[in-house]
Amino acid sequence: MKAQELKAKTPDELRDQLIALKKEAFNLRFQQATGQLENTARVRAVRKDVARVQTVLNAKAAEAAK
Repeated sequence: MKAQELKAKTPDELRDQLIALKKEAFNLRFQQATGQLENTARVRAVRKDVARVQTVLNAKAAEAAK
């Protein structure tokens, strides 16, 4: 997912996506703890996607506050 794609979304869509990403991160952590995780790189990718979504949400909130 690219930051440019995220900037085109509304804050509500971004919040929904953030919730979905956090659920996925939880499931990946659970799989890793039980030894069932096959694609370990996905953990890092999901963490970075969460950070991107949060960054865009904060930027939109700061812009709205001006």
